Amino acid sequence: KMPPLFDDLEERTFRYFWDTSDPNTGLVPDRYPTPSFSSIAAVGFALTAYPIGVERGYITREQARERVLTTLRFFYSAPQGEGASDAAGYKGFFYRFLDMTTGLRSGPIEVSTVDTALLLGGVLFCQSYFDSSNDDETAIRRLADEIYRRVDWRWAQARPPAISHGWTPEGGFI
Repeated sequence: KMPPLFDDLEERTFRYFWDTSDPNTGLVPDRYPTPSFSSIAAVGFALTAYPIGVERGYITREQARERVLTTLRFFYSAPQGEGASDAAGYKGFFYRFLDMTTGLRSGPIEVSTVDTALLLGGVLFCQSYFDSSNDDETAIRRLADEIYRRVDWRWAQARPPAISHGWTPEGGFI
């Protein structure tokens, strides 16, 4: 059994992700309580937190399933492209920060291989956790697979075999 401090810290961490994520997109702010853009790394952490919340009894599996499905649908449908302001990502990767309202690139920041990997960690964790034959859980696994598989890691190898930290439409690879 964990000390009460750890139990409290675990639940408060879960609550941050659950309470601050946008229920219509799954986007999670980079910081709180000041207004903020979304961090795709924070979304990855949130996707990991939701099944943990189920296991700890903070939320039901159905609640987590609904939030995860909403989030994966958003990222699956988010526009990808070379444009500087009309996309959420490029080549399957996502901009490090997305506007909480539009879901598009927030400011002159990069498509981030590191932050996309953190997002994918949460996506793949949910793919493993939601393993029932329920239609929504089947959809979670399919969407997770499609989001993961469209990331073009070879494109990100600007100087093979290394993977670039990121890319911007204005300057190319970092």
